[in-house]
Amino acid sequence: MKPMGPIPPYFADQRELTIAGKTASAWVAEAGSPLFVYDVAVVRERLARLRAALPPACEIHFAIKANPLPEFLAAVAPLVGGLDVASGGELAKALAVKDAAHISFAGPGKRDGELEAAIAAGATLNLESEGEAERALAIGARLGIAPRLAVRVNPDFELRGSGMKMGGRASPFGVDAARVPALVKRLVEAGADWRGFHIFAGSQSLDTAAIVETQAATVALAARLADEAGAQPPLVNLGGGFGIPYFAGDVPVDVEAVGAALGDALAARPSVLVNSAFAIELGRWIAGECGVYLMTVIDRKTSGDETFLVCDGGLHHQLAASGNFGTVVRRNYPVAVAGKLSSEPSETVSIVGPLCTPLDRLADRVALPEAAPGDVVAVFLAGAYGASASPAAFLGHGPAAEIVAGG
Repeated sequence: MKPMGPIPPYFADQRELTIAGKTASAWVAEAGSPLFVYDVAVVRERLARLRAALPPACEIHFAIKANPLPEFLAAVAPLVGGLDVASGGELAKALAVKDAAHISFAGPGKRDGELEAAIAAGATLNLESEGEAERALAIGARLGIAPRLAVRVNPDFELRGSGMKMGGRASPFGVDAARVPALVKRLVEAGADWRGFHIFAGSQSLDTAAIVETQAATVALAARLADEAGAQPPLVNLGGGFGIPYFAGDVPVDVEAVGAALGDALAARPSVLVNSAFAIELGRWIAGECGVYLMTVIDRKTSGDETFLVCDGGLHHQLAASGNFGTVVRRNYPVAVAGKLSSEPSETVSIVGPLCTPLDRLADRVALPEAAPGDVVAVFLAGAYGASASPAAFLGHGPAAEIVAGG
């Protein structure tokens, strides 16, 4: 038997899994299986907690790559100060629910058409290179628009304990810190509407002390770069990096401690940043815990010493839970038999999907109450990097339904 992650507290004390006031079996009966359900009330609660913890000078932005479903964005956009996008397609979705002045566009390899769309709309481009800067300036000149341009910085440090390290090394993301001041001067001299810095050192960290340390280092780096450039940044995007507890033994980030420490760092910030606004940009921390992926047991079989629950859902919808989305060592996400949430485990089973690959395993030898064909199985922490980050076209099974509830 292998341990699985903790069921989020919003669902953990229920006898039968209920999402936004409706049982899992009722959701499946209504919308079919497999199915994602996102409870916006969970997002609202998490954002209210974070807003209360952060200093007033720091806004919250949502990185929509975590969950770009239009209905989800429409529900989340009013709850945050800004949206971050990473493609022209995401830009169009963001513009449908948020004013362009509160949208930023990051990511390497932006095509000229994407740069033009962002400049024409009035969104902020987080520049990833000097070459991208020159293309943006040329497009702005052709359109007769002073483009809103920020510089994404590749910092000379990383976020300790992060699942994906985004700083402290050669990277396709951002401009190396040593070259940033010269680029800022170029933008200002060219007449661009310089919007500040975007500094992202890593993601999916549960190390509260490391997040505190990184945020302090980020504020200090922004001040140093601003001094060297001779320009005060209107906004310093501090990145994010807050993880969520997917696996057994994981401990959630202490956002109150992070907020208190950031308040101290901003209160003591150098004079070059006194008039700057700040933002934390989060994706999975906002969206991850609100989502549940529901699937139905199709078959129950024994092979060798292992019992399998074969379900109609799998890695084609929930790639991350299969361990094939950046996980080095495969571990089990929290799962449950939805109608027996409070029942004691009675057997050890593996939960697999319908795909013709041994990778299609969403839980490996976990202890659960006995389940039979027709029972609904829930995979938790499915609100971020789920449907949109999975190969739904693989083997032609098609996409899962997605429902936004609790609004």
